[in-house]
Amino acid sequence: MPDPLRQLLASRDWLMADGATGTNLFNMGLPSNMAPELWNGDRPDAVRRLYRDAVEAGADLFLTNTFGGNASRLNLHGAAHRVRELNRAGAEMAREVADAAGRTVVVAGNIGPTGEIMVPMGSLSHPRAVEMFHEQAEALKEGGADVLWVETISSEQEFRAAAEAAQRADMPWCGMMSFDTIGRTIMGVTSAQLSALVERLPNPPLAYGANCGVGAADLLRTVRDFVASGNERPLVAKGNAGIPHLEAGHLHYDGTPEIMADYAVLARDLGVRIIGGCCGTTSAHLRAMREALERRPAGPRPSLEEIAAKLGGFTSVGGY
Repeated sequence: MPDPLRQLLASRDWLMADGATGTNLFNMGLPSNMAPELWNGDRPDAVRRLYRDAVEAGADLFLTNTFGGNASRLNLHGAAHRVRELNRAGAEMAREVADAAGRTVVVAGNIGPTGEIMVPMGSLSHPRAVEMFHEQAEALKEGGADVLWVETISSEQEFRAAAEAAQRADMPWCGMMSFDTIGRTIMGVTSAQLSALVERLPNPPLAYGANCGVGAADLLRTVRDFVASGNERPLVAKGNAGIPHLEAGHLHYDGTPEIMADYAVLARDLGVRIIGGCCGTTSAHLRAMREALERRPAGPRPSLEEIAAKLGGFTSVGGY
């Protein structure tokens, strides 16, 4: 049987994904030095609330609280031995919330980067990266995730390792990189290189795109490059709610719900199929995005000037 995400993509012009995980859990009291995944065991009530808030705001797809749930990142908190437990718990709670929604809602098993640098620049080998991603993928599958959601990747090597892990787990997947350094990832990958890479993989993702970065305008500039590449695979855009600013020791994002509503419509008009928010995006932003997507008629593909005018301009010039 086709997976739920594939079915929704076949029947809908656009889908709305969820918003931030860390931002919203921090707002619920998560300490800044604590791995969010630990709350899957310690504060399941808060994690369920995170999930429900996204669904009630209109999300068709939401991510599990497992972004840093691989052995390498959990090892920083003395919890490498809890990979299966924490990922499975995060997915099981998500499955419960999705099944209670009264409509089709996709549970996306969230997989972030390992936090290590792969060879030859670093010491992380391909087999070890695949092993870590696969361990996480199998736990998310056990917990009931519909699809694996690989995001914020910066290198082709790590993207390939995650793709291989998804194949080993026999799971559909989506893959995103974060373009935050003058149109490139921190490891130098361009949007054109990612568009080409996904088609060379033995098991291409259902959808690919960009998340996080430095602002919604910059992310949509990257999306325009995906479109220009000619790759017709469904696109994902999950941009931050504006730019973060440090105020009284805390990060605050300057993107209002109104700005994120404009971002969502611009993304749709660019041809993005899965539209969500990343850092700073709350349920208030999501509600505004959903309303705008449903009420505003589709328009022509926006220019860079139109994107900049509505979203506050780009943080960099050149490099694209």
